[in-house]
Amino acid sequence: MSDELIVEHCSPTLAGIKTGNMFTVRITEDTDIYKEIRSLNKVLRQKGLRVIPLKITGDYVLIYLYRPSHLKKDLTDPQALNILRKKGYESVRPEYCIVQLVDHLKKDESFPHEIGLFLGYPPSDVEGFMNHPQKGVKCSGCWKAYSDPEKAQNLFNRFKRCTQSYHEMIKKGKSLAQLAVMTA
Repeated sequence: MSDELIVEHCSPTLAGIKTGNMFTVRITEDTDIYKEIRSLNKVLRQKGLRVIPLKITGDYVLIYLYRPSHLKKDLTDPQALNILRKKGYESVRPEYCIVQLVDHLKKDESFPHEIGLFLGYPPSDVEGFMNHPQKGVKCSGCWKAYSDPEKAQNLFNRFKRCTQSYHEMIKKGKSLAQLAVMTA
């Protein structure tokens, strides 16, 4: 998987302004996805990032690049916890929640919309989408916002500027290790 692909889909997470991003990678005969993920983790782990495969289907793998520290904080929100409990999550520890998310992606016929919590979306917006996907949408960008459109739009714009900036830096020869910032 190329650095450009990661920058295209994960710049806000690399910059430390978003909990996580997901993207798909096409697998070919020459692809050793586990080797690529190990290599990425070796580079990004020291910056507080993790890369894991969430689902492998046929020729594609769904990759999750995230900041465990951000996810841990996000999942302490009472509304997020309530959503996860309703969806059958038995633990609130992030690593167990990810295991359960992987299980939901494998077994559930419908897409697990609680996935937004793993990406840093506001729990009120995740719940709004889960309850009424078409009703009450105040604005949309990376996600559909139901609760605070001004804040959401500011984040959408911030993520877009970040991605544009990271594209420029990768074109100038910066590496992912250089682009990924260390966060607390």
